[in-house]
Amino acid sequence: MSIGMSHPWARSGSLLVDAVRQPRVAGFMTLANRGTEADRLLAAASPVAEKVEIHGIKVVGPGVAMLPLEKGIALPADTAITLRPRGYHLMMEGLKAPLSKGQRISVTLTFEKASPRQIDLTVEDDGPVGNETLVEKT
Repeated sequence: MSIGMSHPWARSGSLLVDAVRQPRVAGFMTLANRGTEADRLLAAASPVAEKVEIHGIKVVGPGVAMLPLEKGIALPADTAITLRPRGYHLMMEGLKAPLSKGQRISVTLTFEKASPRQIDLTVEDDGPVGNETLVEKT
């Protein structure tokens, strides 16, 4: 299995959830399955957070809801999947210390078939979310 990764980054600061500031940070990157058979991102872990979940977004009325993806993210053969704001992402919860711009966050990704991979996410400033929304099919 050959899984490539590009532009690994995270948003700085905490997220506002239900009008309460939570110690959560989202991580993003592009995963490219360069192999000839499908794989799946199953889990992630980082020493900077109590837990890391793989999330998707579901449109709920005029807003969106983050949902943990219990089965992870499918990575079809010869396909790239981008984890991005308002789409698939890694949610790091229970941060052990505040993060700052330029800091590198070590994250270990666990796949169904490929060997575990360690990657460093670079903390960038918060920015606009954009207009794109990934809709989860239920």
